[in-house]
Amino acid sequence: MEESTTTEESLFKTAWQTLQIPLLAVLTAFLTGAVVMLLSGDNPLVAYWGLLQGALGDLGALSRTLRRATPFIFTGLSVAFAFKAGLFNIGASGQFMIGTICSVAVGINFEGLPGIIHLPLALLAGILGGALWGAIAGWLKVWRGAHEVITTIMLNYVASLFAAWTVFAGGTGGQRPGPLSDPVAAARAISETRHVYDSARIPRILPGILDRVHWGIIIALLVALLIWWLLQKTTWGFEIRTAGKNPHAADYAGMRVGRTIVLSMAVAGGLAGLAGAVETLGLNYKFAPEFTGGAGFEGITIAMLGQLHPLGVVISSFLMGALDAGAAKMQFDSGVSREIIQVVQALVLAFVAAPSIIRSLYRLPEKGKGRVRRLGWG
Repeated sequence: MEESTTTEESLFKTAWQTLQIPLLAVLTAFLTGAVVMLLSGDNPLVAYWGLLQGALGDLGALSRTLRRATPFIFTGLSVAFAFKAGLFNIGASGQFMIGTICSVAVGINFEGLPGIIHLPLALLAGILGGALWGAIAGWLKVWRGAHEVITTIMLNYVASLFAAWTVFAGGTGGQRPGPLSDPVAAARAISETRHVYDSARIPRILPGILDRVHWGIIIALLVALLIWWLLQKTTWGFEIRTAGKNPHAADYAGMRVGRTIVLSMAVAGGLAGLAGAVETLGLNYKFAPEFTGGAGFEGITIAMLGQLHPLGVVISSFLMGALDAGAAKMQFDSGVSREIIQVVQALVLAFVAAPSIIRSLYRLPEKGKGRVRRLGWG
């Protein structure tokens, strides 16, 4: 009995040590946001209550939260997966966009194809497009030592310009519309694709109950479980984690680190590409440049807040989805600018990325130490 109690206490202590930094980071970010509101003459209690109501107050609010959390799960997993291999994927935004374009290209073609074939084919196109975009950065790192932070940022710009070209509406001087541009929309100088066929759309889960919540959220949860299994229960997952912690030791042990880097970036890109495919096939049904959103960059915050663990990514995705979903009602109820939510999200990332700040604020001991570490100026 005593041994069982000791084990439970040990598990609780381990869980708390893992979660204390992200939980306190979120709390500190909200407190800091409250101070900003007070200095602006606003009431943080009214604002945060409106935020909660807008995120979880009814089925409509819950639907908004689930819809916004869906792409976040994929992009958070994308960044976290790359991190496990020792790589910093800043390119989820570009991979998201390429995945969107590829899935739409399949979705607006192949009329008459059965949905059981058309939808998986469109999703696969999004995965492959994002994977190719991510693999480019991995290959450049292995081939020429180009840092993935620089290459993925640059590839974001290339993806953005390429996506805009595919739906370019054309113009004066004989400029032709892009290959995916909708002729009807182009005639009105609107840059967008046609709507994807019904056979390529992700169906709703509970029509009329959870408004516009589609099966993409279930796909996201299953993918999170798959990524956990891949990293923790497979030989390749062990190689990824080993290469991420010590690539020289992994190379000495006979692991092909270069191949692991390229494949890891490909998987990370495929996850971000799947985010774009799911968002398009389940919600927007077409591509227009303004639909890209910030899911790619949000993935960085989500991965860090989730401690790079698939389950943590899922939880932090729902938190970020709730913040986005509740921002409008918070603004309506309290008059606080919805940009304050972006401040809170940025502070969460800052505090999670710099855990020494949290440890110092709350007098927490460093890992493996029993006392608070004092930081000096010199």
